[in-house]
Amino acid sequence: MGTLWFNGSIYTMMKEGDRVEALFSENGIIVDTGSSIYLRQKYAGNISREIDLKGQTMLPGLVDSHLHLVGHGERLLRLDLSLMKGREAILNVLKEKCAVTPPGKWIVAEGWNENEWSAPELILRDELDAISTEHPIVLKRICRHALVVNSSALLAANIKEEAEEPAGGVICRYPDGRLNGLFKESQAQNLILDSLPGIDQDYIEAALSEAIADAHKLGLTGGHTEDLHYYNGFVPTYEAFKSVIEENGMAFRANLLVHHEALEDMLAAGGRYQEGTRYIKFDSMKIFTDGSLGGHTALLSEPYADQSGTNGVAIFTEGELHQWVQKARQAGMPIAAHAIGDLAFEYVLDAIEVFPPKLGLRDRLIHAQIVRPELLERAAVLPVIFDIQPGFVPSDFPWVEEKVPAKLLASSYAWKTYLRMGIICAGGSDAPIEPLNPLMGIHAAVTRAKIDSDEAGYGLAERLTVYEAFSLYTKGSAAAIGQEKRRGMISKGYDADFTVFDQDVFTGKPEALLGAEAVMTVIDDRIMYDKNNSCKTSNPNAK
Repeated sequence: MGTLWFNGSIYTMMKEGDRVEALFSENGIIVDTGSSIYLRQKYAGNISREIDLKGQTMLPGLVDSHLHLVGHGERLLRLDLSLMKGREAILNVLKEKCAVTPPGKWIVAEGWNENEWSAPELILRDELDAISTEHPIVLKRICRHALVVNSSALLAANIKEEAEEPAGGVICRYPDGRLNGLFKESQAQNLILDSLPGIDQDYIEAALSEAIADAHKLGLTGGHTEDLHYYNGFVPTYEAFKSVIEENGMAFRANLLVHHEALEDMLAAGGRYQEGTRYIKFDSMKIFTDGSLGGHTALLSEPYADQSGTNGVAIFTEGELHQWVQKARQAGMPIAAHAIGDLAFEYVLDAIEVFPPKLGLRDRLIHAQIVRPELLERAAVLPVIFDIQPGFVPSDFPWVEEKVPAKLLASSYAWKTYLRMGIICAGGSDAPIEPLNPLMGIHAAVTRAKIDSDEAGYGLAERLTVYEAFSLYTKGSAAAIGQEKRRGMISKGYDADFTVFDQDVFTGKPEALLGAEAVMTVIDDRIMYDKNNSCKTSNPNAK
């Protein structure tokens, strides 16, 4: 028995402006589309539920192509620094937090971004020590490629002043040689993070539950998430996903990117690419090739404009990168490579050309921000997808113009150019780095402007149409996991995953996107979120 969905603006996303009057779904699949009269007549004996959309707008379920689901939940549970515009505001909130936290308890805060401060001088170890030496304090930068700690955290993590810098990581010091508390990239950050207490399955499940509930409210039916290496390893994290999504009934289509260091654990547990449970599937092998622009660790082909002594950090040598790509191929997996700088991007293309994926599979290049024109030409003929984060444009500009050489920026963040060259693009948030709300990413793709700003925006020639922007989160996200023939559109045989908005997101001005609200989120024909029972449900067979 199935469901008739009717009386709404139902956009199929098959092409721009394409709509159907109604659809019939059954057992999690779209069976047919057409007029309400036609569907009622043809499926009269099978309709057990009718949902009146009340003129609201239905789309294929929106999917975030790149996020850290557990990390987003942590951000919801922890002290959030992302909206604080200065050092003093952060120091004050830390003082308040320490005053109500028992001595010895860790204080972990998320989201500082010195580029948004009036004075970008960093908060370092001595300033945190002035706040407390009784609480280990950890402040994670918004990019999650850097963190800063106080002396108590160094002591708890057993890190000595003479600590050696790990390969691919950066440990920063004061001019006198003392550790200043700043650690960059995971190889260095893990020296601290591995000592955090309380990271058990209950903790991970609590964070996942918060994150998925928030995703449902925002209209997200799924996400491609990378979490399997950071929370006591593969097994506890994967078990937490199964517990929350499968056992506790919080349906959410989670495609798990497998961190390269979690690959062997996944294989040992019997995991394979595109296998898993009903809603949870293992996806590409995640490889970090560089860091972040804000931390000067994204790998550029030229020195940074504001720090001429560095061009970033290569997480792996070219030989090591090739070895990891080979391991992915041996496991029958595509790769998902974090590459922000153009030199990191080039290294990934080199590896893909030497070790291409299995026929029919596509690799993904995550972020694809700083890209030289000749690299785009190479990428356009390879089986790759660009996994882009439109929200990075309003977040990174104008400060990125001070860091990246101008000639490298000319062809960067060039979403429209990528599409014109025939490169498939998927859209994500990189939450908790950026807000999870997909409408904010779509607004950024369409306007390339900061919210509530009078500035025109950045690189206006690269603006997307509203249809192209929504396609990133529907058809693009489906293609990124090889599911373009069953997700991302409203069509016969496709999964019954839907996002319903309270207004027509295609007819208003771009500013109106930020005023739209998801009122219903449907996954596998199951209504996981319904704001105030906004869509009337009736049972034609009820007496």
